[in-house]
Amino acid sequence: MAVTVWALSRARRQRIAYEARLTAWAGERAAQAERLRIARELHDLVSHGLGLITVRASAARYPGAGDDSSAALSDIERIGRQTTTELRRMLNVLRDSADVAAPLRPAESLHDLPAIIQDAERAGPTVTLELGEIDDISSGAQLAVCSVVREALANTARHAGPTSANVYVRRDGDWIVTSVRDEGPVDGWTPHPGAGHGIEGLRERVTAIGGIFQAEHVENGFRVTARIPETS
Repeated sequence: MAVTVWALSRARRQRIAYEARLTAWAGERAAQAERLRIARELHDLVSHGLGLITVRASAARYPGAGDDSSAALSDIERIGRQTTTELRRMLNVLRDSADVAAPLRPAESLHDLPAIIQDAERAGPTVTLELGEIDDISSGAQLAVCSVVREALANTARHAGPTSANVYVRRDGDWIVTSVRDEGPVDGWTPHPGAGHGIEGLRERVTAIGGIFQAEHVENGFRVTARIPETS
């Protein structure tokens, strides 16, 4: 009887210790995931905003762009203000994260695609949007589509300048296929590479929700394709 009581007591202590270690491990994993999420958000805000400012200034100087300096300065001021506002909002969220769980920005949907494309076109590329017959897409899938389009067009603006690009979003069974293809850099354009984390960040986001991501050179241009599960 004494041995049985001792064994049960020891097993209970071991189980409690194991559960404590498991809880600590889960907490650390959650903290790591949150740090990665914040790092991605910071990359999106800083790299996208400041990258657009740089590319917009370069596009205005590009021969034959047909842009006047006042329009370029107006766009640069607008993008700078938006980026600054988003950074302040993020800092407030980080400061208050112990008490308030707030999103860094409103969730985007397919209705935001024209505005995303319009912002990209201010940086140089001429973009054509083709939407297939898509209805009743989950909000998570729509948000992923917007992220893919924004980052892919930002890369086009940096690397190819005022070129032509095509955005195509369609349904393929239980998948939402998003493709962004550009025609390659225009003559005389000097690439403005970012930190190099944009495409990899997209790959991580798409694969994290069970999707398939591909980025490849096609002829003289570049194509990004994301197959996003509709249940995202």
